[in-house]
Amino acid sequence: MYTLFLRYTIDPNKLSDWLTYAQAEFEPITESGGRITGYYAPTEFAGATSEAFGTIDVGTMAEYEVYRAKLAAHPKHRENARKIEASGAIHSIYRAIIQKVEPEGKA
Repeated sequence: MYTLFLRYTIDPNKLSDWLTYAQAEFEPITESGGRITGYYAPTEFAGATSEAFGTIDVGTMAEYEVYRAKLAAHPKHRENARKIEASGAIHSIYRAIIQKVEPEGKA
């Protein structure tokens, strides 16, 4: 199982825009074959207030490629992307495909 890891650099003054975007992405991501394991917003307690994160299980690399194509074509995702871009809330997105490490014998 592979997971798409997303690290967003955001404008802390536009956190509500990012939260709206993250909540709106649940439907298109799920309909495109991804399984969201979490979206994480910054807090005032610790860490950078300009970073947010998302993790989405995407299965195999072949399934990830299908997911990417479906998501890119999804009308709600396209609208969400247009809105968040217009808001200026996201400065950059770092993407990585990661793999969970399990105790030996559990993989």
